[in-house]
Amino acid sequence: MPTRRANAPKGHRAAPDCGTLRRLKPDTSRTVYDGRLFDVTLERWGEHEREIVEHPGAVAVVAVDREGMVALVRQRREAARKELLELPAGTLEGEEQPLESARRELAEETGLTGGTWRELAAFYTTPGFCRERMHLFAAEGVEHGSASPEADEELELVRWPVHDIADRLGEIEDAKTLAGLLLYLRETV
Repeated sequence: MPTRRANAPKGHRAAPDCGTLRRLKPDTSRTVYDGRLFDVTLERWGEHEREIVEHPGAVAVVAVDREGMVALVRQRREAARKELLELPAGTLEGEEQPLESARRELAEETGLTGGTWRELAAFYTTPGFCRERMHLFAAEGVEHGSASPEADEELELVRWPVHDIADRLGEIEDAKTLAGLLLYLRETV
């Protein structure tokens, strides 16, 4: 019977030591879907095949205006079959750097520009099957302007007082938005 490590909580067994990864490249790889937004690659790792979504990367922004209001957008998400409340976000385009993309997306979706920017984090969104790397930024003191969303985007701008974020996290069902808001709160509290 497995034993509990000294630092494991009482009643819980520690995870077994899995060792280290021996190699970080597949034996073979081929594209099985070549799409407009992403590709799918079939990789062979020894006896196992993995389907990997190849994504150019994305950005999301915790934007706070001079009145202390955080900007969110409500938009239809077909895969979720509902409208979700999210941080302004989007996909990296071409050779665009993450900060450049974040500024562009924020202006397009909300009309907000300027302010003081910093990166909160960068992480893989779903590393079990997708290579998408998300860059989260905070932009404070942003100024209002006119939004210019893409033709296929129907967005509603929603503003919350920063001091209400912690109490309203239960309204958020989007992982990047939860991560971004929590990281922002960690730095500002």
